[in-house]
Amino acid sequence: MKYKKYFRKTSLKQKGVGDFFLKEVALKKPKVFLEIGVFHGVTSRNVCELLYSIHKYDFKYIGLDLFKESFENKNEIIPNTKFSNPLKNIYFNYIKRLNPYSLEGVNDLLKKFENNVSLIQGNSNDILKKIDMSKINYVFLDGGHDYKTVINDLHCCIDVIKNNGTIMCDDYDLSYAPGVRKAIDEFVEEYDLSCNIICNDRFAKIEKK
Repeated sequence: MKYKKYFRKTSLKQKGVGDFFLKEVALKKPKVFLEIGVFHGVTSRNVCELLYSIHKYDFKYIGLDLFKESFENKNEIIPNTKFSNPLKNIYFNYIKRLNPYSLEGVNDLLKKFENNVSLIQGNSNDILKKIDMSKINYVFLDGGHDYKTVINDLHCCIDVIKNNGTIMCDDYDLSYAPGVRKAIDEFVEEYDLSCNIICNDRFAKIEKK
C-alpha cells in the first residue's frame, strides 16, 4: 500500500519513508493500534486504510495528541503546523474552514472510519497512564521529543511489549532531539529488549528478544 499525504502535513514526507512504515505495520497485522503524536492525521488515515485492507472494520485505532499549539515545555520541539503552500491555506481557511491540526480537523479526515477511531486530546505524560496497554498490539511513538516525555511514553507502553506487541519510535537519529535516542537506548537496556534501528536510522523498532 502506498502512503498518501491527503493534502496535509506529515512527518513521513520523505520519499519512501511512509511506504516503508506501512510495510512494517503490515508485517504485524495489528488489530489495536495506538499513535502518540497524531499531528494532521495523515499517518492515522494511512494506518486505518491499511488495517481496513487486512481486517475490514474489525480493528481499533487510538490517536493521542495535544491538537493545539503548546509552548508549556521550553525543552520541547514544536512542529510547524502552518502551510507554506498558499493553495493549502486557501483550502483549509476558506473552503474547509477548519484547522487540520485540531481534533475537529483530524476527525474530519478519519470520518470514513469513525466507528473504529478514538481520538484523545491531552498530554501523553498524563493520558497514557489511563490507557489499558495490554489490549494494544502496536504503538507508533512520535509525540513529544523531550527526553522526559519520551521515556515516560515508553515506560507507559511496556505492557505492549510484554504482550508480544511492537513499539515503533520515530526520529531515533534526529540530531536536534538527542533526548529521543537517549530515552530509547535506556529503555531497551533496562528491560533487555530487542531494538532494530531501520530505514536509514529513522525508526527504532522495539520488541521482545
